[in-house]
Amino acid sequence: MTVESFDAIIIGSGQGGNPLADALTAAGKKTAMIERKYAGGTCINTGCTPTKTMVASARVAYLARRAADYGVQVGPISIDMGRVRERKRAIVSGQRQSREKRLEKTHVEFIRGEASFIAPGKLSVALNAGGERQLSAGQIFIDTGTHSAVPAIEGLDTVPHLDNESVMELDQVPEHLMILGGGYIGLEFSQMFRRFGSKVTIIQSGPQLLHGEDPDVAEEVAKILGQDGIEILLNAHTRRVTGTEGAIRLQVAVEDKTLTIAGSHLLLGAGRVPNTGALKPAAGGVETDEHGFIRANERLETSAPGVWAIGDVKGGPQFTHISYDDYRILKANLLDGGNRTTRDRMVPYTVFMDPQLGRVGMTETEARKSGRKIRVARMPMTWVARALEVDESRGLMKAVVDAETEEILGAAVLGIEGGEVMAVLQMAMMGHLKYGVLHDAIFAHPTLAESLNNLFLHFDDEK
Repeated sequence: MTVESFDAIIIGSGQGGNPLADALTAAGKKTAMIERKYAGGTCINTGCTPTKTMVASARVAYLARRAADYGVQVGPISIDMGRVRERKRAIVSGQRQSREKRLEKTHVEFIRGEASFIAPGKLSVALNAGGERQLSAGQIFIDTGTHSAVPAIEGLDTVPHLDNESVMELDQVPEHLMILGGGYIGLEFSQMFRRFGSKVTIIQSGPQLLHGEDPDVAEEVAKILGQDGIEILLNAHTRRVTGTEGAIRLQVAVEDKTLTIAGSHLLLGAGRVPNTGALKPAAGGVETDEHGFIRANERLETSAPGVWAIGDVKGGPQFTHISYDDYRILKANLLDGGNRTTRDRMVPYTVFMDPQLGRVGMTETEARKSGRKIRVARMPMTWVARALEVDESRGLMKAVVDAETEEILGAAVLGIEGGEVMAVLQMAMMGHLKYGVLHDAIFAHPTLAESLNNLFLHFDDEK
């Protein structure tokens, strides 16, 4: 078979791969992009875009039910899941088409199929339309992403279950949605479907939700979800799954007890695994870790010369904005003569529960383990005027400060528009500003940002 030669090949069409394709072709490189399913990767097809679209629908239902709290009378609330799904599909389709049109304009050769290494620098592509192509390139970029993990639980392989993609295709509200996992995915879907009208149970194997967060933040998250009527089981280990569609039973060990939980639907939200099985990276000289993630250094270089990894497939923080920053590192180093790395880069994120949890930098736990002398400022959202005015005062704000430099080391904002308020703290961190700059700043009244004046009045060591 004839081997087609390119300057660069991108495997996967994610949030880092797409702009990289633009940059490579603009630099005059003959570039191919291989995508087995949809342009745009997880984010716009099965991740950020569809989930946040449905979160918005669920919030409308929540506010409609609370209308009387604001002096507004409405009739009974009902959920049309078919319409919710239609709205989600329309927005995803529009985003996907936009990406495909952009790829056409860049003159990238867009190949639909499954890629696998057959030798260093050489790929075979099983085409979706049938047949095979073999390609080679001096530069290959792996951007294949991840998919939902299926835990090793007895009986799970014989019982119908949902993942983050299939749960958004339901056309009826589940009677009782059971969720394995208390991370970002579990939290967002738990509150969403509770607001649509489902009974919801979260089964979390660890001692708290959001295992990477400080305990006080995780406890406040659990308190909010509990107020919404979501059942949360911590230190809970699912031992067995039985049943059929619409009638699923879990045997769950909680400390010294074994519980049986019956529900209509089961959602797997206990982590993600890399899309590297079909890729056969070893044939290309590309090393993976014990979980199948591509090993890459701080310049995103793999063990194979001329091969880089970008986005979720290399492990580490699995966020769209990190994938995009990976692209910026590659562009700077390969096309612009720069020397950028992933070392010490700031990783902000937002959990789109309601209220949002915005997080950036070090947690209190991490800061104390680092040996730094720190101060911790915290304040409930009930002390924020704007939150009270709109009757959205659940949550808390927290910032960790270096006691010697007075710079902000990290922050968590669990509150209305927490992600946006977190970004203000992030910008202060990026500028190496002392916390006093925010404490003394003049912010417009009444805004959420104004709460930063008061946050730094409430250090734990001054109570």
